Amino acid sequence: MVKKKAGGYKVVLTADRTLMSEYAGGIFLGFSACIPRGLIPDSLYFSLFCPSVPVNPDGSAKYAPCGIRKTEALLVNNGFSRDEVIVAHPDYLDRVIGKNTKVIGINETDPLGMGPATSTFTQLFKLDDAYMAIKFRDIVNHPAVQKFKPRIIVGGPGAWQLEDDAARRNLCVSCVVIGEGEKVVSSLFDNAANGLPIPEVVHSQVAEEPEIPIIKNATIDGIIEIARGCGRGCAFCVPTMQRFRCLSVEHILQEVEVNIKAGRRPLLHAEDVLRYKANGFEVNEPAVKELFDRVYHYPGVKAVGVSHLALSSVVCAPKLIPSLSEILEVKPDGEWMSAQTGVETGSPKLIRTLMAGKAKPFTPEQWPDVVVKGFKIMTESNWVPCATLIIGLPGETEEDIDLTIDLVAKLHEYKSLLVPLFMVSEGGLKDKVKSFKVEDISHKQSELFLDCWQHNLDWAKTFLDEYYLTKVNFGKGYGIKLVFSYGLKQANHLMKVCREDYNCDIPAMVKDASEGKFPVSLPIRLITKAMSIGKRTKKQALAA
Repeated sequence: MVKKKAGGYKVVLTADRTLMSEYAGGIFLGFSACIPRGLIPDSLYFSLFCPSVPVNPDGSAKYAPCGIRKTEALLVNNGFSRDEVIVAHPDYLDRVIGKNTKVIGINETDPLGMGPATSTFTQLFKLDDAYMAIKFRDIVNHPAVQKFKPRIIVGGPGAWQLEDDAARRNLCVSCVVIGEGEKVVSSLFDNAANGLPIPEVVHSQVAEEPEIPIIKNATIDGIIEIARGCGRGCAFCVPTMQRFRCLSVEHILQEVEVNIKAGRRPLLHAEDVLRYKANGFEVNEPAVKELFDRVYHYPGVKAVGVSHLALSSVVCAPKLIPSLSEILEVKPDGEWMSAQTGVETGSPKLIRTLMAGKAKPFTPEQWPDVVVKGFKIMTESNWVPCATLIIGLPGETEEDIDLTIDLVAKLHEYKSLLVPLFMVSEGGLKDKVKSFKVEDISHKQSELFLDCWQHNLDWAKTFLDEYYLTKVNFGKGYGIKLVFSYGLKQANHLMKVCREDYNCDIPAMVKDASEGKFPVSLPIRLITKAMSIGKRTKKQALAA
């Protein structure tokens, strides 16, 4: 039972409910936070797909997003006492906010639902806002927040969405921190807590390693920063515009220790983990192998995960992924490794004009071959690419789309996910071009969109059969498999309808679906069965 703190904490740090989940250990299931509410009942979604992290008796989250943990460490290192700061679970804000609460800091990935994945899915299904946006509003509109009115500071990858004055003030957000927080967080929170003026928008400066604190408590999925920034300069992306910096192995291992003590396996995070201590865009193989070797053999570590990598780095050092598989003991018949990556387009012209750094040290003309070689190298080492493509890039022509369609066809033999996203006006494109809308999609772009999802559907059964959680024939794993199996059948049916009955006219099909001409949600019978499985699992766990 969570106890209420008399008067509340002076500083409350939190994140929306979708960020307070490890998605049953499934990196791919995290994308579900971008879908609109209405496809799945909330009770089923949050129990089966997005279960909460454990909560301590004081209302704090046992594990929290890495960004919150960095902020927590900064505040404690710079004058705030541990008794004044809590990283609270959003479901228990009424237990931790009171008359003594002066400021609430919120870490957000997509507060307004404007991100590429979110805007793509919400436009297609037209049911409601995405879970991320809804749960962010739940925080700022929480009765305890409304009653005691602490000053609200928002940071994180999605903070740029609140730079607009109207959007920010409509949500009663006091200050938005865009970028890294090390140089500004302590003074902002100190001023906010003492009733002093704070700016409404802060564009923070890049922090160097000595300024980046060691986390004091465990992160969601054991995420550990090994580097920041990217430097490849893709026009549509925020992190790629920032200078690339690496943290020392000693810094990283201290955070491994924090997570191991809490029972978390380390998951190494960077925009490209293979560029750790790279020489420009040339991969530093000895440094990467040393890092993975030292993390994997750190006392208590049984497995290591990674977040993102660049295909150009995979191909630049073709023996590195096999070497890492050997270090991490990745076996063909065991659980596979996975990492997110960006394909974006098969057009050398668009690579050259919008993201020339993505291909380095290769040329834009070599990009399609780099993608295929990268997928091949990863597949042969039992790594699964989870890749994005972008539809509606500025200057995209039918020839560009044909080149991307051809590239998608070449990738079909490789076990992978290809997630097509609509271009969003952010990063270097912010305020320069309009975000792409589903109403803008051409016949050729629709073909590309459908080809990507057909690729995913063709591989989906393999993923379901191999995903460790679904190998269990009862409980939560079986429930997830049941829901996804039904969803796959429906998706294949909808793909066929779109191609044959609508001639790939996605806007027309979306319009008809929004008018209820065919269902796009789960049937009641399946929902009831899945929820009963979830209840049985809980009883079994209690009995054990």
